[in-house]
Amino acid sequence: MSETEKKSVSLNAYPLRKAAVLGAGVMGSQIAAHLANAGLSVELLDMPGEGNKNGIVEAAWMQAQKMRPDPFFHQGVIRRIRLGNFDDHLDRIREVDWVIEAVVEEPGAKQALMARVEAVVSEGAVVSTNTSGIPMRVITEGRSQGFKRRFLGTHFFNPPRYLRLLEIIPGAETDPVVVARIAKFGRERLGKGVVIAKDTPGFIGNRIGAYEMMHSIGAAVDGTYAIEEIDALTGPLMGRPTSATFRTSDVVGLDTMVRVADFLYGAVEDESREVFRVPDLLRTLVDQGAVGAKAGRGFYQKVGDEIQSVNWETLVYESAKPLHLGDLAAIRRAGAVEDRLRALYADEGRAGIFFRDHMLATWAHCVRRIPEIADCPADIDRAMRWGFGWEVGPFEIWDAIGFAQVAGDMIASGMDLPEWVGEMVDGGVQGFYSGADSERRVYVPGGGSVSDAPPEDEIHLTPMRENARRVIWQNDEAVLLDVGDQVALYEFRSKANTLGKTVVVGLTEVIDRVEQGDYRGLVIGNQAKHFSVGANLQEMMELDGKYDQLGALLVRFQTMIQKVHYAGKPVVVVTHGRVLGGGCEMVMACPHPVADAESYIGLVELGVGLIPAGCGLMRLAACAHERAPTEHESHIQPHIKEFLQTVGMARVSESAHQAQAMGFLAPHTRIVMHPERKLYVAKEEVIRLVNEGYAPPPVRNAIKVLGIPGRAEFEMTAYNMLRGRFISEYDLYLAGRLAYVMTGGNLTGSAYVHEDYLLELEREVFLSLLGEEKTKARIESILMQNRLLRN
Repeated sequence: MSETEKKSVSLNAYPLRKAAVLGAGVMGSQIAAHLANAGLSVELLDMPGEGNKNGIVEAAWMQAQKMRPDPFFHQGVIRRIRLGNFDDHLDRIREVDWVIEAVVEEPGAKQALMARVEAVVSEGAVVSTNTSGIPMRVITEGRSQGFKRRFLGTHFFNPPRYLRLLEIIPGAETDPVVVARIAKFGRERLGKGVVIAKDTPGFIGNRIGAYEMMHSIGAAVDGTYAIEEIDALTGPLMGRPTSATFRTSDVVGLDTMVRVADFLYGAVEDESREVFRVPDLLRTLVDQGAVGAKAGRGFYQKVGDEIQSVNWETLVYESAKPLHLGDLAAIRRAGAVEDRLRALYADEGRAGIFFRDHMLATWAHCVRRIPEIADCPADIDRAMRWGFGWEVGPFEIWDAIGFAQVAGDMIASGMDLPEWVGEMVDGGVQGFYSGADSERRVYVPGGGSVSDAPPEDEIHLTPMRENARRVIWQNDEAVLLDVGDQVALYEFRSKANTLGKTVVVGLTEVIDRVEQGDYRGLVIGNQAKHFSVGANLQEMMELDGKYDQLGALLVRFQTMIQKVHYAGKPVVVVTHGRVLGGGCEMVMACPHPVADAESYIGLVELGVGLIPAGCGLMRLAACAHERAPTEHESHIQPHIKEFLQTVGMARVSESAHQAQAMGFLAPHTRIVMHPERKLYVAKEEVIRLVNEGYAPPPVRNAIKVLGIPGRAEFEMTAYNMLRGRFISEYDLYLAGRLAYVMTGGNLTGSAYVHEDYLLELEREVFLSLLGEEKTKARIESILMQNRLLRN
């Protein structure tokens, strides 16, 4: 389908409002939950039970609500889902826009259900299957051509809320318009990284991912490497998840691993087939019930506080053995993931031997799968990044190490490579990828170098940073970028994105520059793992006892936060990942924030013996007043109590939607499902606000606070928690200091106060706590051991 046709689909297709998920197992329930997260009404149906016909679906749904990590953005999502069974309620799918089948992975069961679906579903609805490998032609056997035109595979990865990959698998008869419609919805509304896959066994993700994992497991089964050694190599060192190979297998389930490997071993006929043969020892573990985390034992087992691993010879769990992998610390110190990968490839010890053997085999498997499973190397890279959590995909790793060097090593190893790899070598091609951002291109066998530019609704900061024409201003920890359309973007990139002096002074200067310059407004955002973990505690500890300087530092921080709120041009803060402490206060101050749906926001200062002092408590006090239906103290009190408990327990939201309920995000926050669209949406928000005639919010000069009587109930609750040994004596003291600020200090009764009065209370208490020895001990524990101390 051409780009013009795709845009036509985008403009003409009506939105999906209602869906049905058929099958309420682990995947079906979570797919239903994520559709509801995206705002859809969902029918979740399953087989009828005996006696209570909804018994099966109800039991499955109860399990879904206990899952961790939580598949729901917030509890209100649950009300968007209605349960039913195939006998009594299948007719409900007549009213839905999308039917997703997620029943048992057995062709006969899927075929029988599709026959029933076709008899009921409307002609305009899309029908898809969540199969992880059964061909589309098998599932639609016996169905009409009209049904096949709107049928496709939609393979979600588990857990659907958190793993971004969505493989869309068109059948031979699937209408391209249907494919484009679901791809657009999957990307924009579900937040997915969409890859169009061919209808081949395992599609893209499992065909490559299962090979890579089984190859790693084989190196332990044959005794060459210990389980712990392979996990040490195949985790963050290589830019992979911390669960690496064997812990990931335990989480996925060894029974699931065996099922996937058995399926691929029986379904493929390529040169790599033997890698999918399940080792007898792995099958024995499964037969003995050691199927992973859900059984409490798999490759690993926790005994008390100790993590033990299975001995392949005896199948007995033993303490971890020392690693014999050389100086891995030196490889970690190499720097960014690409630098670490190059260091690993060059290593002459056991670590380097494993990495080279493993990656050469993986690369050979990947190049042989083109064009069988995908035409473009970038689709394989994207599948591994989005579905398996790799920082860089296999072809990107190849480029990072050096295309010519890797190709030469593969040829020297006697690997049988497809002709197109030789053509790249002979043609002097320098790598699979070239250019950056809008100029990015990828080599496609048979097609040469083709555009692989990101979609127009994404903004990527790294190439902008490298373009001198885009850089407006910078200091050691931040940069101001021109992102087009007279919008500037402030990116801070201090260690862990902390808000230290350099970042704070820089943002203050940048807001002035934007207000006085030819800019519409400012976006504050970054593309690090987390938006910000809060203030720079190390900087504060270095000023221990210098209260004049600490006071000035605090005033500077509050001033910066207030400038975000009161700037004469719109300032849009964009959150993602962890947004803690001062980072939370920054987004609370923003009148029109944009948030990635996966934003985990909270004021956590009490954990280090402090209170929030960057205008956050003032804003919560104001919010309690504004949420109350009347000015009466009894109507404000419940909201104050809720906020005090939230901050006192250092609660962090589990989603952006939950952060709205907790008072950390404004009700009108623009919440974005796709993480790589958030900066673009923020830029568009700046433009919208300017076009509407932007004016900053009015000053809060009459916040009603409750005084000493208003904190009595909270203090009693905190005291009862102390008696129940839920908190320490010092926690009780901190809770009192927190309540002191949020209720207006020593006022003998309720009163209206200016926001500056509460900011002064924040500073007073914060500075006094910095002088407490127990607070210093808590801060030192975080800085030295990254551990919360409850003293």
